[in-house]
Amino acid sequence: MPKSFYSPAEVEYLEVVWVYKVSKLIALLQRVSSASVRVEGDIVGEIGQGLLVLLGVENQDTVEKTERMAQRVSNYRIFPDEQGKMNLNVQQAGGSILVVSQFTLMADTRKGNRPGFSNAGDPVLGERLYDHFCQHLQALGVACATGQYAADMQVSLVNEGPTTFWLQI
Repeated sequence: MPKSFYSPAEVEYLEVVWVYKVSKLIALLQRVSSASVRVEGDIVGEIGQGLLVLLGVENQDTVEKTERMAQRVSNYRIFPDEQGKMNLNVQQAGGSILVVSQFTLMADTRKGNRPGFSNAGDPVLGERLYDHFCQHLQALGVACATGQYAADMQVSLVNEGPTTFWLQI
């Protein structure tokens, strides 16, 4: 095994610097035949065929990044065409998108037995970017339903495939 050029303390420092310098907007896409979100027993968002998108935001994320992610999600070809190949995006497949905020995607799980959330976006920033992501999807012509930001939500879905993709910008 090659010897490291850095001491263990330097490696830990570099890992921390890397985590804080490189932000990552994350969208976890699940192709679904149906999905819904309940808050306090009431359905607040629901779709038929389409995508359930769990969206995680970090403090360094920007409006521009959310727009790029919305564009990428709306164009991501994960629905089957007539030959059964993944060649269609959500609009071409006649589907819609349910977007749910998911700060736990931003957890640091590299050490210990408890996730750390210091990289997760500030709640005010997170909500602003979450709302902008949803608005941008709608501006792109995608039918979009939402959960309720920062609420205790119960998410139900029927995952087709299962087909799940992790997108990161």
